[in-house]
Amino acid sequence: MSLEHYELVETPDSLLRALESLADLDQVGADVERADWDRYWRAAALLQIGGDGRVMLIDPLALTELEPLAEFLSTRLTVLHAMENDYGPMASLGVAPPQVEDTAIAAAMLGLPTGLETLLADLLDVHLEGDKAAMQRANWEQRPLDEDMLRYAAGDVADLPALWQELETRLEEAGRTHWYRQELDAAINLPSAPDRRDWTRTKGSGRLDPAARARLRVLWDRREELARETDTAPGRILTDKQMVELSLHPATTPAELVSRGMRRPAVREHGAALLQALADGANAAREPVPRSHRQVSEQDRTLVDQLRVRRAKFAKALGIDSGILCPSRTLMAAVAADPEDPATLRAVLGLRPWQWEILGHDFCEILQIDGPGLPETRPDLDLPDDDDEEMSDPDE
Repeated sequence: MSLEHYELVETPDSLLRALESLADLDQVGADVERADWDRYWRAAALLQIGGDGRVMLIDPLALTELEPLAEFLSTRLTVLHAMENDYGPMASLGVAPPQVEDTAIAAAMLGLPTGLETLLADLLDVHLEGDKAAMQRANWEQRPLDEDMLRYAAGDVADLPALWQELETRLEEAGRTHWYRQELDAAINLPSAPDRRDWTRTKGSGRLDPAARARLRVLWDRREELARETDTAPGRILTDKQMVELSLHPATTPAELVSRGMRRPAVREHGAALLQALADGANAAREPVPRSHRQVSEQDRTLVDQLRVRRAKFAKALGIDSGILCPSRTLMAAVAADPEDPATLRAVLGLRPWQWEILGHDFCEILQIDGPGLPETRPDLDLPDDDDEEMSDPDE
C-alpha cells in the first residue's frame, strides 16, 4: 500500500467529512509537522491522520475546534513514529489519543533502523516521495502549503498502521513484546520536553571544574527562564558551547558576549540578564561543592569503561543499540553515586526490568556490589570475545 488520497482540512464541515471517509479504519497513523525550531514551546502546524493509503491533513492554524478528531481517535488505535515529538503538540490542541503504539520504539527493540523512510522501504517496500532534508527545513506555518509539502506530510502516515502490524508480528516472534511494552509505557509517561531539560546534560559540563560548573548552573537557569518567558529556543539566546566557554572564562561586558559569538539581537535583549547570571555564578562557585558532586577519579573512568564494554557485548549479542540497553550518560553518574546495593545501582541507572534482567548481574560484579535486588536469572547469551569494543563512546 502507498499514498492514494489526501485531503487538506481547514473547516469544521470538511473535518467531519474527512473523518467519515476514514470511519472504516480501526487503526490510524498520526504525525505532526511542527514550526517551532526557534521557539521554546512545541507547536503543531499540521496534523496528519490516516491509513490504508488515505490521509487527512488538518490545519490547526485555521481549525481550532478539534473535538470531533479527539472523539474519533478515542475509539481507535493510533500509531505514531517517535511519539515524543508528536504527542505533546497534539495534546496541546486537545487531541490526546488514549490507545497508542510507536513504530520507532518497536524498531529499536528489534535492532532495526528507526528512521521511518528506511523502515517503510525495508519492511513494506514503500518508498516515500519528496526531499526529506528540504521538507525538514520548510516553513510549515506558511500558507498556503504547496502540493509537494502536503504530499510529503501525507506520506508519513499513509502506511503507519501497516508498518505497526509488521513490527508487532516481529516483536512477538522475537519474544520481545514485553521489552516494547515497558519502553512504550516509559515514553507515554515521559515528562514534557521542557520538563526534561537539565543543566547537567549540557555537552561538556562533565569536564568543568567545580567553580565553572557552578557558574554554568546559574547561567543555564537564567537562560532557561528567559527562553520560557519569551518562547525562544534556548540555543537562539546562547548556545550550549557558548555557555560552557563563558563558564570557564566569564564575560563582563556586552561587547565580550558578542566577541564570544552571541548574536547581537540576543545580546541587546538578554545580555544584561546573562551577565548578571555570570556574576551570580561567581558567588555560587564559592559555595561548598556537595559531596554527591565529587570529582571524577581515574578509577571511576576505568569502571565506566568496563561497564561500557560489558554493555556493548550484550547489545551486540542481542542485535540492538547499546544506548537502548543502557544510556551512556547514566554510567558515570552510577559509578560516582557509590551505590551500596543492587537496588540503588538500578535506581541510579534508571533501568527498566528488561534492561536490569540483562545487565544487573554483570554490572554488580564489575562494581563489586552484592545484596538484595539482583535479577533472579542471568541471560544466556553468546557474548563476543573482543574486550576493547566501545572503549571510547560518544554522547548518546
